[in-house]
Amino acid sequence: MNIHEFQAKQLFLKFGIPIPEGKQATTADSAGQIARELGGEGWVVKAQVHAGGRGKVGGVKLAKSFAEVIEHATAMLGKRLVTIQTDSAGLPINSLLIEKIYPIKRELYLSALVDRASERIVFIASAAGGMDIETVAHETPEQIISVQVHPAAGLQAYQCRKVAYALGLKGQQHKSLQIIMQGMYDLFLAKDASQIEINPLIETHDGDLLALDAKINFDDNAVAIHPDILAMKDPAQEDAKENEAQQFGLNYITLEGNIGCMVNGAGLAMATMDLVKLKGGLPANFLDVGGGTNVEKVCEAFKLILSDTSVKAVMVNIFGGIVKCDVIASGILAAIEQVHVTVPVVVRLEGTNVEQGRALLSNTGLKIYAADDLAHAAEQVVKLAEAA
Repeated sequence: MNIHEFQAKQLFLKFGIPIPEGKQATTADSAGQIARELGGEGWVVKAQVHAGGRGKVGGVKLAKSFAEVIEHATAMLGKRLVTIQTDSAGLPINSLLIEKIYPIKRELYLSALVDRASERIVFIASAAGGMDIETVAHETPEQIISVQVHPAAGLQAYQCRKVAYALGLKGQQHKSLQIIMQGMYDLFLAKDASQIEINPLIETHDGDLLALDAKINFDDNAVAIHPDILAMKDPAQEDAKENEAQQFGLNYITLEGNIGCMVNGAGLAMATMDLVKLKGGLPANFLDVGGGTNVEKVCEAFKLILSDTSVKAVMVNIFGGIVKCDVIASGILAAIEQVHVTVPVVVRLEGTNVEQGRALLSNTGLKIYAADDLAHAAEQVVKLAEAA
């Protein structure tokens, strides 16, 4: 789960991580009022969307007057921002972050994430921070340093010093960086984060360190025990169908093809999508209905798939283990009738009572095609989609 920058910075404050003075605005007038309250001689107006690369596409604007703050806010609010990390439709700008401008001497990079190979939290830092950190990682990886934190020992002072030296920090800045890194580590553990990123972490002309930007991702499996974090979720920043799927215990991700896929099990779903692609088709979605498939879930799954007008055929690939194949077949038939599915549906069943299940799907008068094996099912659904 992602949250907005202004929300991440609220958490930063609670854990002692220094941030610029600023406040969220939802209207142009409130943006101007916030700038007046902050004072100073310049402000930055930042679009609040769940995507990086905002500065390169007009999502971050500098203002030297209250009128410019209002002008930029008016231009952004209510629009959609398309960045390198969004699709062509972009994300809606429903709020802004108004902050004072600080004199920047250097831009640094600092993040914490889970290294699955070592099963530890790792800090990643670079003196070459800013918008092009991805390019730095690709072209000059030697400019990036990482330190792993042992879960029993926790973050150590020598590790913070190692990062500080690598970033070219001096004197009191070492202590400032240690406070920031300890705050990130404590926040990471306390709220079950999966990544915390500060890009850039700036050094001002006075030598102070500030988290100029803030990005936090949380473990979806843990947000249920953090109601304060769950309350920060912004459904408007996420795919509407994916949000709807979560309400019914379905795992759904929108893709760009024309073949709808309904499968039980994430691994089987990915294998199904790979095979569809291998046979010349293009999946319209990833959809895992889970092991305990029932009529209600199948109905909702069909509704989600068919809400995508580009879908020309549907492939259902179910392995009957916990739930028997004849029960699954009955559920599919009931769902197709309830939802009034008009596109052809290819069904591949395997597992307990598979013959009874296939028999139920045969001679129904509906556009249902029972396949013997997965390869045949993939070939069939690709041909049906092409014919449509």
